[in-house]
Amino acid sequence: MFKNARAYRLNTPFELDQLGLHERLSEKAFRGCGPLEAATIGWAPPLGPQAEMLTHAVNGCLLVAARRQERLLPASVVSEAVAERAAELEQTEGRDVTRRERGQLRDALLAEMLPQAFTRSRVIPALIDPQAGRVVIDAASDKLAEEVLSLLRQSLGSLPATPLAATAAAERFTAWVLTGEPPAGLTLEDQCELRDPAEKGAVVRCRGMDLGSPEVRAHIDTGMQVAAIGLNWQDALSLVLADDLSLKRLRFEDELLEQAMDGAEDEDPALRFEAEMTLMTAQLRGLLDCLEAALAPAGEAATPKPVAPPKPVAPAADAALEDATPPF
Repeated sequence: MFKNARAYRLNTPFELDQLGLHERLSEKAFRGCGPLEAATIGWAPPLGPQAEMLTHAVNGCLLVAARRQERLLPASVVSEAVAERAAELEQTEGRDVTRRERGQLRDALLAEMLPQAFTRSRVIPALIDPQAGRVVIDAASDKLAEEVLSLLRQSLGSLPATPLAATAAAERFTAWVLTGEPPAGLTLEDQCELRDPAEKGAVVRCRGMDLGSPEVRAHIDTGMQVAAIGLNWQDALSLVLADDLSLKRLRFEDELLEQAMDGAEDEDPALRFEAEMTLMTAQLRGLLDCLEAALAPAGEAATPKPVAPPKPVAPAADAALEDATPPF
């Protein structure tokens, strides 16, 4: 299940089916860092290392997963080694080490130290929703989401997509708090982030507090705006919505997952994963539809334009994945 969500609007229909997308992604399959590489990124099977397919079809969406590996070599460690080596040279040769020489020392030390550094990997799942015309990436930062989107563009040759946009989102969040009336389907939870719109203004974070309380209103009365707000979507999904329309701290209700399992064996990882993904894709699709309609920039249509669905997927294409355990 996704913990975060950064959504992008597809500007053209996405028409690849599961097999076609797999073939495109195969050209950028994940490989580990070479001896002198600081980081690499590529596609990995979304159902885990035992699977073969780089895509998985669920509820009209295509699930993919980028794997990023980096070598753990802190800049402070390299800087300290450069300083030590430069000091040795200065003492031995009785002269100052120039900036250019320090740069050369840094390059030489990186070549020595990188191959010995430990590596760390992480998997970043993403959903392509052709029916809704969106790409949704489970990334907490914009930088990481853009890195995955860039990899997808490289794999496909082209992918016209833009981040979901809103006009004066903080002002609208503030109005929801003041009136206690967010858009239909959403209810206010007990957390928010208040920010002074002035540059480098004050920030107040509230947790476990009634957003209609006098304390919150007092901050708003001083000119602060709600930059992030805790919401619940149809008693199914709790989240924090930021003014850049990123979703964080996603948490799906356990009762819904139990209903989605519908008597299936809980200990079967493949069945549980399928139930979770079906639930997640349905709830995210509805939530993002609601947010786009409520926060659409002035002058733009609130209803997304139709996007062609993917071609039917043959059941046999993913048969090898039945025993796989998903990595997230």
